[in-house]
Amino acid sequence: MQIDELENNIAQDLAVDLLDEFDRNFERKGFFTDKWPQAKLINNKGSLMMRSGNLRRSIEYDVKKNTISFTSSLPYAAIHNEGGEITVTEKMKRYFWAMYKQAKGVQASQWKALALMKVGHKIKVTKRQMVGNHPQVAGIVKDVIDRNMAEFNNELAKQFKK
Repeated sequence: MQIDELENNIAQDLAVDLLDEFDRNFERKGFFTDKWPQAKLINNKGSLMMRSGNLRRSIEYDVKKNTISFTSSLPYAAIHNEGGEITVTEKMKRYFWAMYKQAKGVQASQWKALALMKVGHKIKVTKRQMVGNHPQVAGIVKDVIDRNMAEFNNELAKQFKK
């Protein structure tokens, strides 16, 4: 095994292990040990981050040289992961009215309140991080490197015995 092959193995193994852990964040309903805040909207369709499962399935990785990138094709992934503000648009208001017409009880009043917001109003989106740096990521990095180095050392020892 060559050094560049070792580096590639570490990067690939790390990407797979981290993707698995980031996926498990949806089961944990939090970013490793940091629980996500409850959604303000009452909804009987399940957890905010797991209603359709699209966000969870959209997370992918790309390994180039020694760099690993995690991305999502969904436009709302970043606002959930980082938090921030979104601006109410006319299209959003139409969606809120449509949801109001379908909803009942408390849910209906929540959708109506959203629909009555003025275009341009800012809605704060609470951070619900699912991908990124965390102390547990450092532990995963160490484990992957240790595992690959042990394998590399075993291969090297076999070469010297020949």
